Amino acid sequence: MSRHFPASASVSITFADGTQKVFQGKRLNEIFDDALAAFRAGNNLDGKGFDRGPKKKVQQGIEFVPISPDMA
Repeated sequence: MSRHFPASASVSITFADGTQKVFQGKRLNEIFDDALAAFRAGNNLDGKGFDRGPKKKVQQGIEFVPISPDMA
């Protein structure tokens, strides 16, 4: 997920167990921002995503954001 949704958008997500949940764009953006902050903290990146520490190879982007039906 490389972008934010409009705050008023409704997004329906079907989970692996078959349950379906509708999320507001604003809530999905909050979940994405929290996941991005955790990703950056886990890889020693600053708030803008830059590595200010010693040079080492880290994963360059976030590919998967964990989400569950109870987060809506």
